[in-house]
Amino acid sequence: MPELKRGFGYWTVLCLSIGSILGTAIFFGASIGAEYSGNMTLIAWVLLSIIAIYIAMCFGELVSMFPKSGGVYEYSKQTYGRFVSFMTGWTAWLVGNISIVALVVSSVAILIPDEAAWIKIALCIAIILVLNMIALLGVEAASVIMIGFAAVIIAVITAIVGKGLLSLSLANLNPLFTHTPLAMFITIFFLMETYFGWESATYLAEETKDPTKVIPLAIVHATITIAILGFFMMLVSLAYFKWTDLSQLESPTTTLANQLFGNAGGKAAVIGIVIAFLGSAASSVITMPRLLMAMARDKLMLSQMQAVNQTFNTPHKAIIFQTIITIILIGMFSTNYHILLSILVPLATLMYIPVILTVTLQRHKNPDLERPFRAPFGKIGPVVVVLFLVVAIIIATTSVAGGVTLLQLSGSIILVGVVLYFMVALYYDPKMITDVSDLTSHLNLLMENINYPKSIRQEVLSFLGDLKGKRVLEFGCGVGTMTIRLLREVGRDGTVYASHFSGNDLKIAKRRVERLTWESEGQVYGQATFIHDPEFFFRVHPEVPRVDAVVSVAQLGYLQDIRKILAEMRNILPEGGRICLVEYSDFFKLLPSIEWLSSDEKIEQLFREQGFSVRVTRNKTFLWNRIFIYGFKYEGIAVI
Repeated sequence: MPELKRGFGYWTVLCLSIGSILGTAIFFGASIGAEYSGNMTLIAWVLLSIIAIYIAMCFGELVSMFPKSGGVYEYSKQTYGRFVSFMTGWTAWLVGNISIVALVVSSVAILIPDEAAWIKIALCIAIILVLNMIALLGVEAASVIMIGFAAVIIAVITAIVGKGLLSLSLANLNPLFTHTPLAMFITIFFLMETYFGWESATYLAEETKDPTKVIPLAIVHATITIAILGFFMMLVSLAYFKWTDLSQLESPTTTLANQLFGNAGGKAAVIGIVIAFLGSAASSVITMPRLLMAMARDKLMLSQMQAVNQTFNTPHKAIIFQTIITIILIGMFSTNYHILLSILVPLATLMYIPVILTVTLQRHKNPDLERPFRAPFGKIGPVVVVLFLVVAIIIATTSVAGGVTLLQLSGSIILVGVVLYFMVALYYDPKMITDVSDLTSHLNLLMENINYPKSIRQEVLSFLGDLKGKRVLEFGCGVGTMTIRLLREVGRDGTVYASHFSGNDLKIAKRRVERLTWESEGQVYGQATFIHDPEFFFRVHPEVPRVDAVVSVAQLGYLQDIRKILAEMRNILPEGGRICLVEYSDFFKLLPSIEWLSSDEKIEQLFREQGFSVRVTRNKTFLWNRIFIYGFKYEGIAVI
């Protein structure tokens, strides 16, 4: 499989970090801050910026320790394990996509405020398609474009600040202490969105030259740059307007630009703001697919997400998936920017808290692990920051109307990931698959005629032909549905080796065969050998001798190394020995197949490489499709 290309240097990562960290609040936040804390918004910004710079240092330390493309997912994996790392990755991916939608929707709202909703939605979708095309083109194209976006971002803010400093009235800042100190926490809560995106640059660790040095510096320098630019934006806005007037403006920056530069200059500034938003969105669009790719590598996401395009060396399937989801989100929230922001802030904060704490936990867990970049006060600093964020969440959600409801909504979105985790685990996690199968063994028995209908059993036996006196491996016997039929077909002189991973399923199958044999009158059954194999997902059990045929139903999707298992099946078969394998795919018409089961050509090529000649057919049903793989071992192929 092609690998990602290391093409990003310091300046590119810095520009991408500026774009990805910069949020809409740097342009809209002054009016939000004025509403809740008046002129004390300046103090709130300074406090938030100190916290943000420290968080950037925490990310710098983490990426220097674990320079992998998974970013926050990787750090959680190294600290907490599979479940928490999945939940962190899932939430980070949601936050990234909601941020993209918020930026694009804001851009279109500023650009064409009076157009019909369908026109705005169409333009949003067109922008998303263009940005994802940029992500697909690879590091060279992305580097040039991100440097251009960052230059526009800095130029627009500098122009507004430079002109504004000549026209402001410092009298508007008097008095500075207009509200209670607690009010600043509400402002801080809403201004946090300005800095969300520290993690984006970490997803490029496998595409960056010298990532343990370049990425930490880029993240910290980008955060400091935004802190300075944001401070002067807040200062100019609060000093140009009275805070009471500023709190009434929906788009303070565009209003300020129009008053500073006149109609023509104001329009140019508006276009610059739109480009700044799109540059920030582009940064996330480019980096987010790397998170899906990293999770897929660890089998915590569908395996298709780790595919890398051979031409552009980019994770193209993850990019396509991201494009589809983002377009769906645009359809849902294209006219609800404030709802997006209200969901995004608590959602992102809840995601950052465990990530920031990994710095402290890793200092205790792996004190000797190399850290080319170290955050100061690494054992206690992250704890203080997390407490600060928790206080901000509590004060904001209990003080703002509907805040608790929005926090609950954000939490419920995160909890959707719990369901997704178990769904993915049932694809890839042997322990989870075994535990669930053990738990549902009796249900499997009740549902056997639905899960394993007679038509499938008959089709399998028809292909295998005369089995009298032969030995058959049933690879994954379940509760014995097919085992009974095979024992009848092989007769007195035949043997069925029934292997399975679930001990409970195997017990049921064994009891059924024993009872059936005892109750039979004149019907001759073959010898049954049951094999409980906890390593079923990785091998053919070594106790299985030479056999004449191999049968398997609904087991292929669980296998961790299909090539190895097919090679072992080939080793126990004679020349011309038959295999008949059945698998289910496209569950509920929503979940995609395991990657190698996605097309007949891939299946045939895989089996051919392992010494089998096969024919593949697909039967569609209401809830899923069935894949039948018929074949035999053929001569002239060396054992792999």
